[in-house]
Amino acid sequence: MKHFLKVLMQFFLYLYCKCLWRSLKFVLWKVTGRCELQRICYNNKPGACRTLKIESSLKFSKSELLQSAVSVHPDAVEKTIEDIMTLKKINQDTNPQLGISLQASLLQIVGYRNLVVEVEKLRREPYDSENPEHEEILLKLWKLLRPDVPLKGRITKQWCEIGFQGYDPKTDFRGMGLLGLLDLVYFAEHDSVTALQVLHDSLQPKYSKMSKLEWEKKKFDKAIGYSFAIVGINITDLAHTLLVSGALKTHLYNVAPEAPALAHFQQTFCYLMQEFHKFWTEEDPCDIMEFNYVRTKFHKRILKQLRNKDMALCPHFAASDHLVNM
Repeated sequence: MKHFLKVLMQFFLYLYCKCLWRSLKFVLWKVTGRCELQRICYNNKPGACRTLKIESSLKFSKSELLQSAVSVHPDAVEKTIEDIMTLKKINQDTNPQLGISLQASLLQIVGYRNLVVEVEKLRREPYDSENPEHEEILLKLWKLLRPDVPLKGRITKQWCEIGFQGYDPKTDFRGMGLLGLLDLVYFAEHDSVTALQVLHDSLQPKYSKMSKLEWEKKKFDKAIGYSFAIVGINITDLAHTLLVSGALKTHLYNVAPEAPALAHFQQTFCYLMQEFHKFWTEEDPCDIMEFNYVRTKFHKRILKQLRNKDMALCPHFAASDHLVNM
């Protein structure tokens, strides 16, 4: 019975999309004298509210030109907008702002797709200890996080001081590849004060209900904090999941005036690291064994925030001030 109802719902949804919605769009066009893209641009503020609707309109259009617009090369965006304006019989001289707004949104749409490809490429690139560039980036991470402590060797227990699991960090990058390392370096380099504070806090034991004296009597050899680098790689995984699933569109369409770039993704990573650190402290888990539970709960909270089309995870990067508002 449930399967039948599901199939029935899908049928009515298909019927609505194929027939009723297109009929409604035709009526609105006749009444307002504007096509759907015009109505979206005139009735929605710049950012995710506008771009998500434009993206949906293009994807589900019966026009092949409009369908293919979401996957054009960034260099072809301007020409594509001209073709769309011609197809819709819109006079560019009397609607100059429309072309500007459509171009900004389309650059965001194709930019997001290209960002997914770029991030995925970095994730799939394994860390190679024989690659001098990879090694240089790894050593840079150490210098940023432990500026006053010389590294005694490439393979050493010292790596545990910044949250790696063993003597050689390369084994910890298996899941996220070079992307995990680049995110950590970006955080340590561009928000060094916060990164150093988070690292310091992560190394502190959490006494929970015990007093410090009781803790020392127990002679625990491991602080109940978390491993900074390992958690960073996990947060990279979370950010990657949000990006690939499309959940980050809300945020990136609100913070990137045009095409989202790798820097926008890495700024998001920095934000997620800071917020996860606060969240971990608020949750006050008993030990690191609760990490997956806390991470899942944090993931759900971020997803809930991103359902708000006005949401920008990093408010100080808000793009609304830069986009042309019609």
